[in-house]
Amino acid sequence: MAPEPLDSFDNLPADSPRRGVHRGPRPRGRGWVAFGWAALATGVLVALGVLGLLVVNNGFQLTPGASSTTAATDALPSATATPTVEPTVDPQATVTILNGTNTEGLATRAGERATADGWSVGAEANASSTDVTVSTVYYSDAASEAAAKGLAASLGGIATALSDQFQGASLTAVLGTDYTDVAG
Repeated sequence: MAPEPLDSFDNLPADSPRRGVHRGPRPRGRGWVAFGWAALATGVLVALGVLGLLVVNNGFQLTPGASSTTAATDALPSATATPTVEPTVDPQATVTILNGTNTEGLATRAGERATADGWSVGAEANASSTDVTVSTVYYSDAASEAAAKGLAASLGGIATALSDQFQGASLTAVLGTDYTDVAG
């Protein structure tokens, strides 16, 4: 086999670091272009991932104007008045009265007061805590709200609250330091 004739690529200076390479030198800054494209692609992928998570978790809604519509409807006064619940005495309701203070016999006296008004008191006891400040009648079912307000009125107008904390009775009165113990 005959040797190849010399061409322009074979005429390199003897002290050149490039040997056996038939390409020109890379232009300056070419590494930054590749880095820029990689950073842009990473940013786009992260943004799409976050958006996807928000949509999947219902943390972001793509309906335009949804928040402004909600705010506008909240600002309008309601056309129908919220019905008020009238206090009633329900002698069939299971009533528990708990003393949430250090006052001796407070639950017993409140139970006597409720019984005199027609309530069927099932239990009078001390609460697990003696630092209750606000007396409250708790009811676990929204249908018992009228009865809870009636018991609260019988006990001197104490507060009422819907709670599933006391499941043993339909109505539970927890007496606090604000309770006014009226004899007789």
